[in-house]
Amino acid sequence: MVLWPGIVSEPVGRVVGVSDGLFDAPGAQAVADDFEASAARIPSGDDRFAPLAVRMRPRTLDEVVGQQHLLGPGSPLRRLIEGSGAASVLLYGPPGTGKTTLASLLSQATGRRFEALSALSAGVKEVRAVIDLARRRLTAGERTVLFIDEVHRFSKTQQDALLAAVENRIVLLVAATTENPSFSVVSPLLSRSLVLQLQSLTEAEIRQVLTRAITDPRGLAGEYTVTDEALDHIVRIAGGDARRSLTALEASAESSLDGTVGVELVEASVDKAAVRYDRSGDQHYDVISAFIKSLRGSDVDAALHYLARMISAGEDPRFIARRLMIQASEEVGMADPTALQTAVAAAQVVQLVGMPEAQLALTQATIHIATAPKSGSVVKGIGAAMADVRAGKAGAVPPHLRDGHYAGAAALGNAQGYKYPHDHPDGVLGQQYPPDELVGTDYYHPTDHGYEREVGPRVTKLRRIVRGR
Repeated sequence: MVLWPGIVSEPVGRVVGVSDGLFDAPGAQAVADDFEASAARIPSGDDRFAPLAVRMRPRTLDEVVGQQHLLGPGSPLRRLIEGSGAASVLLYGPPGTGKTTLASLLSQATGRRFEALSALSAGVKEVRAVIDLARRRLTAGERTVLFIDEVHRFSKTQQDALLAAVENRIVLLVAATTENPSFSVVSPLLSRSLVLQLQSLTEAEIRQVLTRAITDPRGLAGEYTVTDEALDHIVRIAGGDARRSLTALEASAESSLDGTVGVELVEASVDKAAVRYDRSGDQHYDVISAFIKSLRGSDVDAALHYLARMISAGEDPRFIARRLMIQASEEVGMADPTALQTAVAAAQVVQLVGMPEAQLALTQATIHIATAPKSGSVVKGIGAAMADVRAGKAGAVPPHLRDGHYAGAAALGNAQGYKYPHDHPDGVLGQQYPPDELVGTDYYHPTDHGYEREVGPRVTKLRRIVRGR
């Protein structure tokens, strides 16, 4: 079992959460021993050999940068940190936004015993052992904060093991997750906790974090000169992630031979910007949603941006191709029938050629769909028809349209009186096609966008002939 790196409970470095043995449940001492052993390997914020991001972890609430929407006077998180709140919380947000820091500050400010579990290594046994330990402490009037990182990686069974302890306030649960709790946390636990969403840091806030790290004795202690251009570049590639920005700064400083950090050195030390994307999490859904809406809204530049984010993050190109084929019919439809052909061709390129070359075909399809005239008539048409079918409007097929390719069909009146359109000079003639209940019902309503400007008058004329008006 691993204690989360960088969490220390007291300035002297003693890890709160190591049992004194007076109230240990059977098996709980092993948990405490694990914490104690882990603590010896974990660098504290004062350890000069620790990563810069660990050394610069805020020690007080005043040092926290960002998240002011959660830390204002009277806010739930502020009350918890100040020791006046009692609700368990789920801290939800991207990496590097302060989830672990806030959990650590909460335990220090409240003076409660602090236990930490990582969902990557802890199981039901470890969870129950910590809860038993917390229950015995409670009998002595001592409360426990249980911090669980990456809680979305807990199975349903592991999450269910927390329910009674959270509901009965045996522990004050502080759980951190980078994924939307609505997707990754069981409903009973979700309903017993406050969900507090942390935001990515702004560029100004990232700059504040970096500036402090350059001069602070815990950081670079003023030993390096970082140019404005280098600082700007680190801010850009950080993607709102404070930890990533500090890691980039540290890597660049370590590569400096003369104590100067320029933009070229940063580019050589950090080759790729952060991409906020998780193929199985809410970022996956958020980015694809933005991609779809950009296509629908005819913003080709925004659509290309989200396409690039998906490609850079390693999204399955087949998934992108499937969405493009859907959008070609859903958003463009008959306003430009060739959009579907382009999307299908892009999907074939993905299958036959593969990445990275296939990204050009995906880009071409994206541009085609985004810039094409739009029509929702395909969606509305099938939607209206399906609604009538679900409502029971599915009468008998007219006898003259029924199958006549079997013995006895004629005796039943099937296929009798059918008029073959190709026998007519115009290729169309008057004849009933829908069931009696739906005669005269219009499902397809062409717009005056793109190709449908030509289709609209033709549909009107065809309906008039076929219906004998």
